[in-house]
Amino acid sequence: MAQPCRALVLISGSGSNLQALIDQLHSSDAPLHIAAVLSNKADAYGLTRAQNAGIDTLVLDHKAYADREAFDRAMISAMDAYQPDLVILAGFMRILTPTFVEHYQGRLLNIHPSLLPRHKGLNTHQRALDEGDSEHGCSVHFVTAELDGGPVIARAAIDILPSDTAETLAQRVHQQEHLLYPQVARWFAEGRLRLAASGPLLDGQALPATGKTLRNGEMH
Repeated sequence: MAQPCRALVLISGSGSNLQALIDQLHSSDAPLHIAAVLSNKADAYGLTRAQNAGIDTLVLDHKAYADREAFDRAMISAMDAYQPDLVILAGFMRILTPTFVEHYQGRLLNIHPSLLPRHKGLNTHQRALDEGDSEHGCSVHFVTAELDGGPVIARAAIDILPSDTAETLAQRVHQQEHLLYPQVARWFAEGRLRLAASGPLLDGQALPATGKTLRNGEMH
């Protein structure tokens, strides 16, 4: 039996996406094994979620390091002890240095709360409302040095309702994140997904620029 894909998950907060990954993928017969969870904040509730699931936890306080480069080098050293096949950013609120991104090139995933390439950066739900978008959602992408600019693998889309506020939209997008992220992580763990020089490949086929789209529970 092949060894499962070894993943590290990086968090800064409550870890709801981490919980979705644990619930859907972290079992004895799953293709993915979460080897450790790392946080830059000792009080992040996601660490408790990891401990409850019997997963190793690591805390590195970014404020204890001279600069971003020093912190990222310390993370690399701590993380590489686990020999990760995949690194999953799940609400890790730090901008990563090119050194870190290049070290994990092709095995570093992030989820962003918008339908990339729309609304990179912060406050995505309010911006979607302010600009009169008809739909909104989330995107999983390979990480590159460009903020929220890496190749998109898959998106989950929902219609924006007339009654939506930034808060209700955030809640509905979160529900989609918890479906989409474990699915993409499973693709990677099963060897179906990889990043080639030409872009992401799923089952050997190039993905469109906006990736696959999950809508109403079905992937297209």
